[in-house]
This record gives sequence, structure tokens and C-alpha cells, in this order.
Amino acid sequence: METTPRNPLLTVDAIIEVEGGIILIKRKNPPPGWAIPGGFVDYGESLEDAASREAKEETGLDIKLIRQFHTYSNPGRDPRHHTVSTIFIASASGKPMAGDDAKEVGIFTKDLLPKDLAFDHRQILEDYFSGKY
Repeated sequence: METTPRNPLLTVDAIIEVEGGIILIKRKNPPPGWAIPGGFVDYGESLEDAASREAKEETGLDIKLIRQFHTYSNPGRDPRHHTVSTIFIASASGKPMAGDDAKEVGIFTKDLLPKDLAFDHRQILEDYFSGKY
């Protein structure tokens, strides 16, 4: 009996630093909430290219990747399926505009994060702001 392997899905997110805070998007599709801009890596695409593409699609901004931050792999981090996400820290200038699957975009600070963060993004942002990685 042959079984098809089940592998986690690969995703990326970009914590985009702008003057005054970081950019988050309000998701248009389930699961609801505010999220770090990001999404799935396409076949044949590098993590870096995927992070830049997703940021552009969701915020309208061209980003400059600064460094890879950390990879999160808890099987329960996404309620839809098991994902592994590599997080990048990036910078950008300009005015972000919601696009693709983002219905809203905002700039937030450590002390003024929205309560309804999607996925494990609260933990990721706590790690980011604490300097854990």
C-alpha cells in the first residue's frame, strides 16, 4: 500500500519597518485578523523572492530585505494546515496600500498592536520586539 507523503507548506512573512512602526495587513480571507504581510512560496521561487513578492502584492511597497529573522514551525500555527514560515525583517518607504488578500493596511508600534492578530503572529512580534532572535 503506497501512501502519499504529507509535508508542511512553506510560507514567508516580512516584518516591514517603516518610520514610526511596522506594517500589518488586515486579512480579507479566513482566518480573520491582522497579520504580518506574507504568504506561500511558489514552486521554483526563493524565500527572499517570495517575501518581496508577497509584500508588494499585499502592501504595494517594494521592500529591502535586511535579514532573515527566524523560522516558525509549530504544526498548529495555521488553523488551515501545517505551515512552516521563515520571517524576514525588511524596510520600505512610501505609503502602503492594501492589495491582493489584504482589505486594510496599518502601521503599528509595539505598544499599539491590534488585539486580533492571526496565526502565531503575536508570538512572532513579541519575539521581534524583545530582540529574542
